[in-house]
Amino acid sequence: MKQEREQMSIVIVGHVDHGKSTVIGRLLADTGSLPEGKLEQVRQHCARNAKPFEYAFLLDALKDEQAQGITIDTARCFFKTAKRNYIIIDAPGHIEFLKNMITGAARAEAALLVIDAKEGIQENSRRHGFMLSLLGIDQVVVLVNKMDLVNYEQRVFEDVVKEYRDFLRQIKVDPIAFVPISAREGHNLASCSKEMQWYEGPCVLELIDSLKKEKNLTEQPFRLPVQDIYKFTEANDDRRIVAGTVETGKVKVGDEVIFLPSSKRAVIQSIEGFNEPVKREVGAGYATGVTLAPQIYIKPGEIMCRTGEPLPVVGNTFRAHLFWLGRHPMVAGKKYKLKLATQRATVYLKQIERVLDAAELSVDTQKDRIERHDVADCILQTVKPIAYDLSRDIAATGRFVIIDHYEIAGGGIITGSIAETDYIKTHVSEREVAWEKSNISPEQRASRFGQRPKFIVITGTFDGLQANVAKGLEEKLFRNGHNVYYLAIANLLHGLFDAGLGRGEEEREEDIRRLGELARIFTDAGLIFITDIPRLDSYEIDILKALNQPNEILVIDLDEYVSASDTAGESLEILLKQIETVLYQRDIVWDYSI
Repeated sequence: MKQEREQMSIVIVGHVDHGKSTVIGRLLADTGSLPEGKLEQVRQHCARNAKPFEYAFLLDALKDEQAQGITIDTARCFFKTAKRNYIIIDAPGHIEFLKNMITGAARAEAALLVIDAKEGIQENSRRHGFMLSLLGIDQVVVLVNKMDLVNYEQRVFEDVVKEYRDFLRQIKVDPIAFVPISAREGHNLASCSKEMQWYEGPCVLELIDSLKKEKNLTEQPFRLPVQDIYKFTEANDDRRIVAGTVETGKVKVGDEVIFLPSSKRAVIQSIEGFNEPVKREVGAGYATGVTLAPQIYIKPGEIMCRTGEPLPVVGNTFRAHLFWLGRHPMVAGKKYKLKLATQRATVYLKQIERVLDAAELSVDTQKDRIERHDVADCILQTVKPIAYDLSRDIAATGRFVIIDHYEIAGGGIITGSIAETDYIKTHVSEREVAWEKSNISPEQRASRFGQRPKFIVITGTFDGLQANVAKGLEEKLFRNGHNVYYLAIANLLHGLFDAGLGRGEEEREEDIRRLGELARIFTDAGLIFITDIPRLDSYEIDILKALNQPNEILVIDLDEYVSASDTAGESLEILLKQIETVLYQRDIVWDYSI
């Protein structure tokens, strides 16, 4: 069998008009990687339109890019040398398209950073250096381009090298080499140039071939961020297929896996795919699904790992290296949304350790906000625990983005874990200190209403049954003279709170937090407050308990009362009687005549 050739992804970045696209076009042409006749076709097109030929035109396929002369989105192209195949990712250089550059560079193993010898180092040149550092790309080759415009002078090259190397040293980037080139003329790209005999290093293609492939992803610990869970019902098919893309490692049928941050465990029963042969093993890069034994309940966002291997950190406080792109500064105390792999969580800026100014090359340790285009070392804190790896260990689960007002406002890498702090506990403590108590005591309310205040949450995996039980319980308690109120989350989302909430899994966290705050008010008023929330996990229950303090919560999981074969109609009266017994035994209601 023919041996498969090695492949490497390289991102090319640089300030607008510094010649990135020309470098790529020249590499394609000089390595014979263009489609047959393509070079001549572009030459003829330029001649017909009275335009000078540019190698960049080989790459700039989008009409608006050719019109404006700038690359606005990432483009991929391919070339090969005798050693390996390459994917070159052309990332935009204009300041307005930095987000696109981050997206394009996310999976690169190395980088070429282009600087115009005549124009010199620009602010965006520094920003791109920052972002390569953020993305954990440590193989960087700096190309000092357009040496023909400065008469191939060694002094100009050395001045650029000294200034930019000093900058990169501040952000802990150690470039492999600086190469003086002229992309337009082809000097020092595919072969060494006679115009710059003072340069004694290798040409660009030789340097590219010397780059090291990163460790095979299948050799790293197994990580599969859960994208979704599919359930089939036709023909008595009761499978629950956990779906996602394997980022690193491999797993096979029979392996025990653990889902983080929930810590639930199961065994891989089968590996599923659409219209493909049955697999016993799957590895990095594959989108797949698995079934589990037992069929545990998990949520999208969890990270599936293999037991016996190094596991991610589970916590809510970590140190990060962050690049901010938001229109408004990032400030402490404001809520943002963090996205890491398939996880979503509310996140706060807890502390700024230092901010680096790309324009001034200054470091500020006293700054109280992160401005647009700032790079910061900071400490972030999520409301709920998340699972993550340090970026240096596993990049895919160590990188994140920050959302502000539904837009990507920042991105970064996790550089260190910090002992977990309980955000909810701190919040509740501060809230209770400031709480102004009524002149009516809880004992007086209990005596008047003949009940103890209680937050009752009906949960389970039976869609529709939770609401029927909750409303049935409210009705019977009310008829017996109790002060009771049932509230569905849907009522909150379309009334008291923002109607935009509750439309997806990532907003559920905020829905539950607000419900817990409201429960504190209702139970303080002496009510039995009832709601239904499907599929509560242990962390969410803990959040509701904490937010309802100092009052109490009762969680009734219908899965403990009802079998899968029961229907809502057959179970309702029995369930209500069982719950009645619980309320009486726990001294919540003082009569037994629901």
